[in-house]
Amino acid sequence: MDVVQAVAEPRRREILRLIWNDELPAGEIAARFEVTFGAVSQHLKVLLDAGLVTLRRDGTKRFYRADRQALGPLCEFLRSMWSSKLDTLGRIAEEAEPNEA
Repeated sequence: MDVVQAVAEPRRREILRLIWNDELPAGEIAARFEVTFGAVSQHLKVLLDAGLVTLRRDGTKRFYRADRQALGPLCEFLRSMWSSKLDTLGRIAEEAEPNEA
């Protein structure tokens, strides 16, 4: 699965948000969702396989953190994809403003 597909799923984006600044154990991540631990574990595996998170094991616990460096190219891709849309939106907003004389 490629990076874009990995982050297309809303729960995976929420997981990335949760572990953007903090390393969290899988159980704590799973506790934030109204799905089974197994479902969250599958999402974490997809993110790990896509190279978007790092994994650290400590005994039986698994700790996850977003890999910001790996996400860098994704940010650039999204910026390039949306920049023309944002430019169009800005132009429409400017045209909708009443002209001041």
